[in-house]
Amino acid sequence: MAITHNLGFPRIGPQRELKFACEAYWNGHSTSDHLLNQARSLRNADILLQAHSGLDWVPCGDFSLYDHVLDTSCLFGNVPARFRDDAGADPIDLYFRMARGKSRSGTPTFACEMTKWFDTNYHYLVPEFEEGRDFQLNATEYLEKVRAARAQEKPGQCQIKPVLIGPLTYLWLGKSKTAGLDRLTLLEQLVPLYRDLLAQLRELGVEWVQIDEPILALDLPEQWRAQFEPTYHKLQVAGIKLLLTTYFGPLDNHLHLVANLPVAGIHLDAVRGRADVARLLDLLPVHKVLSLGVIDGRNIWKTDLEATLAWLEPIHARLGDRLWLAPSCSLLHVPVDLAVEDQLDLELKNWLAFARQKLVELNTLKTALNNGRGAVASSLANNRAACHSRRVSTRVHNPAVAKRLASTPTDAERSQPYRERAPVQRQRWQLPEFPTTTIGSFPQTAEIRKARQSWRQGTLDQATYEQEIREQIRYAIQVQEEIGLDVLVHGEAERNDMVEYFGEELEGYAFTRFGWVQSYGSRCVKPPIIYGDVSRARPITVAWTCFAQSLTEKPVKGMLTGPITMLQWAFVRDDQPRRDTALQIALALRDEVLDLEQAGIGIIQVDEPAFREGLPLRRSQWAEYLGWAVQAFRLSTSAVASETQIHTHMCYSEFNDIIQAIADLDADVITIETSRSDMELLDAFTDFAYPNEIGPGVYDIHSPNLPSRAQMTRLIEKAARTIPRERLWVNPDCGLKTRRWEEVIPALREMVQAARELRGETIPSAASV
Repeated sequence: MAITHNLGFPRIGPQRELKFACEAYWNGHSTSDHLLNQARSLRNADILLQAHSGLDWVPCGDFSLYDHVLDTSCLFGNVPARFRDDAGADPIDLYFRMARGKSRSGTPTFACEMTKWFDTNYHYLVPEFEEGRDFQLNATEYLEKVRAARAQEKPGQCQIKPVLIGPLTYLWLGKSKTAGLDRLTLLEQLVPLYRDLLAQLRELGVEWVQIDEPILALDLPEQWRAQFEPTYHKLQVAGIKLLLTTYFGPLDNHLHLVANLPVAGIHLDAVRGRADVARLLDLLPVHKVLSLGVIDGRNIWKTDLEATLAWLEPIHARLGDRLWLAPSCSLLHVPVDLAVEDQLDLELKNWLAFARQKLVELNTLKTALNNGRGAVASSLANNRAACHSRRVSTRVHNPAVAKRLASTPTDAERSQPYRERAPVQRQRWQLPEFPTTTIGSFPQTAEIRKARQSWRQGTLDQATYEQEIREQIRYAIQVQEEIGLDVLVHGEAERNDMVEYFGEELEGYAFTRFGWVQSYGSRCVKPPIIYGDVSRARPITVAWTCFAQSLTEKPVKGMLTGPITMLQWAFVRDDQPRRDTALQIALALRDEVLDLEQAGIGIIQVDEPAFREGLPLRRSQWAEYLGWAVQAFRLSTSAVASETQIHTHMCYSEFNDIIQAIADLDADVITIETSRSDMELLDAFTDFAYPNEIGPGVYDIHSPNLPSRAQMTRLIEKAARTIPRERLWVNPDCGLKTRRWEEVIPALREMVQAARELRGETIPSAASV
């Protein structure tokens, strides 16, 4: 009998209940008890939903108030030194201070650094390791969650499977704060605590524990590979069965290693790593379970169930009840429920499956394997019809797009290299040393959101809505001029999301009402769906940007989202290479860039925060991806005149290993997030001698802390020691849409004054904005 289980479920709630509960607590509108009660209700509801879907094993311990990696740090007492004065504080307050900054006394403190979870758009809080750090097991809360989950077990129907991040992955994901510290040496402390936790889970009656080691999808140094076998020998606890879980890619050269680890079962991502399955079957010891991730946990298209069954049936005949079926990875990366989408085109909706629907697909596969296809004949027939409809739909393919792409040279370059463009641009803009700007967005106030909602609902007419947006733009320009910024933005009041806004104006995109996915903490995004060929029907941003420029003599940047980010932050069609979709998007954006330039906008920012996120996990595949990713960006930006300045922005990433590709983008100015790393991320741009201009962020917009002028001055001075002053810009880390004006105005004023001090200017009295 085939067995089904899940690796993790979206924790935000079907209507983003967790987001609103956390934000109410942070804003002082609820208590910690109220927040924890709401979280408990969401966890219980998630477990019941999964149990009712037909799963044999339901995960617990995957739910988090903010981030599951931060949860692991707290579970093992790994609190950064700057938060240790919070000893004795309410644990939930300490937890959120680590995530968001600020010490117990209210003093601003750097939050834990964030970066991308492998090649997803989820951000995790980076663990910090120091010499002499003593880990300690703080399992009370975790064990209570397991007890509560086990109380909902239904004997003979479903059981609870606790989830843990494995010790090697946890150490790999972190960073050493002590120079020369080898993180692997910390295994000696950490592994006994994992073993103690497993023993306590056994006392609670737990049989299986899912232990996630996704770093096995990476190219690992030999010294890390060598630690897996001794580590998992030490983690053997009588009465506990470990399911070693990998995802996001194939095992490749780790296949023999994993097959022989002393664990009771192995989970393999069979969506991205199907080629490994046949080899693993030949290596798998006869006593081990093989879990295959056959439902795509990263995308929202229906699974072709009949094709999947044809592949699984001989495997099931060989393994019997040693075959477990699951999604490829946690369903954290997809929306909760397709059923609530009451305004989605019916044909398109029939092609999709969200988290709840993926569990139904999983149950259909199990039933067909165990009882024969006839037991689910109706479900298979409906699935067959949906998959066929998608393959033949005329809405998917646009011959005009294919023709244009085939006839457009894609090896695009600017007409002059940067060294020749730079003096032309300096002559045109006459900017001061350390020019100041922002990344693009300003606060999305309650008034803006209310106007947009009323307009979408039809209770606010188009003319009134546009007038309200113009007033918001007018205010944003006024604020920036009074603060003294050098290059302004229109503030993006008309935009709901940096990807969704553009996608709504492009052919080939579709949108949900409730398809929210967690990006980090309480930040949720609603990725668009790229279902067909992409093209632009009309200008998108020109009118708003030109209106803003009409209000000021200072330059206003045009603001666009780049082709790779438009690709990465969407659910992308899987019936053609991603390269082709990226180049289609690039051509549509190229038209927008040229329209902005024609309208007199001479500084245009094309953001690529997801550029590194798209990098394959295996280095052998990097060159191919970087080749077409750079190609797409340059295709969208290269047709402008030399005097037009192209900016781009990138979010938290490690840049050292792709710095040549970033230089190949040939943007005149790149802004990057560096404040949480204390400018450490800038090392890549100095060691490589990056040739163009750089704006390292000096203001962490993800934290509620208001940065001081002294803090920002120190960061600018640190950057200026390695980046030539004439190529250094001053800006926040990212867009300011999630912050409030009462935070943004004083922070930007201090940023501008820090830049002026470094220029040697006299600081005028603060303007009243």
